[in-house]
Amino acid sequence: MARINERQPLPSIADTIVKAFSAESGETPDVESMDLIDLDKALQAVVTRLQDERPGEEIYFYEPPLKDRWQDDPPPRRRRAMSSGTDPDRKPYDITTALTDLFVEESQFRRILHSMERRKNLILQGPPGVGKTFIARRIAWCLIGHKDSRSIEMVQFHQSYAYEDFVQGYRPTETGGFTLRNGVFFEFCKRAEQEPKTPFVFIIDEINRGNLSRIFGELLMLIEADKRGPDHAIALTYDNAGQRFSVPDNVHLLGLMNTADRSLAIVDYALRRRFAFETLDPAFRTRQFREFLLEADVDRALVDRIDGNLSSLNKRIRDDKDLGPGFKIGHSYFVPEDSADEEWYLGIIEMQIAPLLREYWFDRPEQVDRMVEGLRQ
Repeated sequence: MARINERQPLPSIADTIVKAFSAESGETPDVESMDLIDLDKALQAVVTRLQDERPGEEIYFYEPPLKDRWQDDPPPRRRRAMSSGTDPDRKPYDITTALTDLFVEESQFRRILHSMERRKNLILQGPPGVGKTFIARRIAWCLIGHKDSRSIEMVQFHQSYAYEDFVQGYRPTETGGFTLRNGVFFEFCKRAEQEPKTPFVFIIDEINRGNLSRIFGELLMLIEADKRGPDHAIALTYDNAGQRFSVPDNVHLLGLMNTADRSLAIVDYALRRRFAFETLDPAFRTRQFREFLLEADVDRALVDRIDGNLSSLNKRIRDDKDLGPGFKIGHSYFVPEDSADEEWYLGIIEMQIAPLLREYWFDRPEQVDRMVEGLRQ
C-alpha cells in the first residue's frame, strides 16, 4: 500500500502527488474540481503506473527517490518542529498529568519511564483488571512529551499472529499472485526514522499470547538497546532486494502481559533478557483508589466493603498454591462509569467476580459459594 506524508492534510498531498506524476506523462488533470472518490481513483492510477515502472518495489511517496519527484522543501516552521521532536502547538504532557486518576505511586511511574528510556523495551505484567492498557498510553505520552497518536501504534498478539504480519511477508494479490508486504512494525520503524528526535512507542497487548520467536524472528537481536540503528542493520528473511533493516534508537516497545491466563507458556528467556519487567498490583486499600471512589460519590461504607472484601479475597488467592499473586482480582472491575450503589456492587459480584472464582476453584464449588456469599455482605 502506498504511504504518503501524514504530517499534512491528506487532500492537499494527494492533489500534489497526482499533479506531479500526471505531468510526467503529459497529463494535466483538474484535481481542484475532483471529489475525494475521483481523487482517490487518480491517486491509485499513479500508484499502478509506478508499480509497472518499478516492479517488485513498495511505493513510498515520502521516501527518496519518489519524494524528490513531487515534494518541495517543507516550510521552515514545520522543519524546526520536526528537528526538535515537539510540536509547539501541543500542550505538554507530564507525570503530574499522567497520574490523574491513576492508581500507582509516582515513584513506580517514574521507574517505568526510566526503564523505558534506558532499556527501550518494557513489559507491564499483572492480573486482569489492574489497568495495564489504561496506563500504557499515558506512559507513551509522557515519553513523547504530549498526546500524539501518530507516534504510537498498538497491536494485540494471538496464536495466529506471525512474522509476516509483524515484520514482512508475501501476501496474495487480486490477480492470483503474491507480493511482498511490509508488516506493521516495519512500517512503524520507517515512520520513526523520519523523526529521530521524537520517541515512538509500539504497544503490544497480550504479548505472551503469540509465538514470540516466530513473530520477532531476527528482530530479537535488533530490538536490544545496544543493537539499534543502521550500524547493526541486517537483511530480513523475505527481502531479496539487498536492503538492510534496523530498529531506530527512538523506538520503544511496551508489552502488556496478563499473568492469569493459564493457556499461555511462560515468556522465553531470549525475550525476557531484552525487556525490563514491571508488575502492576490491584489498588485496593490504596489512597488513590479510595479517594477516586469517594470523589465519584460512592458511599463511604460501600468503599470500605470494596476495600475490605476484595483485599481479603486477593489474600486468599495469593496464598493458594494452585493460583498465586498473578491471579488476583483487579480494581478496574470496581471503577464506576456512572452511579455506584449497592445494586451496582452486587451486580459486579454476581456477573463478573463469581464466574471468575468458579473458574479458579472449579473443583471446589461449595467453597466458592461461601466466598461469594461473603462478598455480598
